[in-house]
Amino acid sequence: MTTIAVTGATGTVGGLVARHLAEARAEARLLVRDPSRAPDLGLPVWQCAYDEGPALGEALAGVDALFFVSGHESADRLADHRSVVEAAVEAGVGHVVYTSFVGAAADSTFTLGRDHGATEDLLRDSGLAWTFLRDSFYAEVFPHFADEEGVIRGPAGEGRVAAVSQRDVAAVAAEVLLHPGDHADRAYDLTGPEALTLAEIATVLTEVTGRPHRFHDETLEEARASRAHYGAPDWQVDAWVSTYTAIRDGELADVSDDVPRLLGRPALSLAEALTAPR
Repeated sequence: MTTIAVTGATGTVGGLVARHLAEARAEARLLVRDPSRAPDLGLPVWQCAYDEGPALGEALAGVDALFFVSGHESADRLADHRSVVEAAVEAGVGHVVYTSFVGAAADSTFTLGRDHGATEDLLRDSGLAWTFLRDSFYAEVFPHFADEEGVIRGPAGEGRVAAVSQRDVAAVAAEVLLHPGDHADRAYDLTGPEALTLAEIATVLTEVTGRPHRFHDETLEEARASRAHYGAPDWQVDAWVSTYTAIRDGELADVSDDVPRLLGRPALSLAEALTAPR
């Protein structure tokens, strides 16, 4: 039986993957920073962090397939990712399934997509078998784009985004982890079934929540000014603003058939993703 390790199990996607694997009675272990937050699924829990090489290597010993959730947004994220890849190589992990991003590349408009592109390169060069789950923006996150008045503000224009449900990402990840050999050295673009403008997303949010939402198209200068009060570092502000400019520039508009092809059912729509029980 394949031994599977799951990182990020205290988060939404990793937690859903862990539940899929538990239901499938897979031989799986959860790698978490805080064991007190790990889901109670009857699976062994190992405490480690991406930048803790020895503990991470110990947790990966005997693992055949690793679900590698990209690290928290930080200036050091790529270094943390390199630590994971090196530990996986050292431990003899056979296959890594990595949560990447649609259009991940060194020149991605979404600045955090550049980290994903660099991590993909690390995995390609590692000698490990890999599968890249290139996720679009998560559908469930869009309610948090709106301020307390229900306004989504950003320089997205009439660009479109084919947002994907976290549930679909987790279901695909579990399928790949349970049958890794069928997906070796493959990259999948995981999107929803339709590409919507932010004005259309605001309409869906209004219908789903019963609370008025609307989209306000900011200029780049307005976008930076409206976020200045958070006191965030420049790289973080760039990431926030580029979320919208990537949509504006059409980098997230393509609708892929990878989710329905891998799951044998349609991808969840934005409204379905926002109303489905967690």
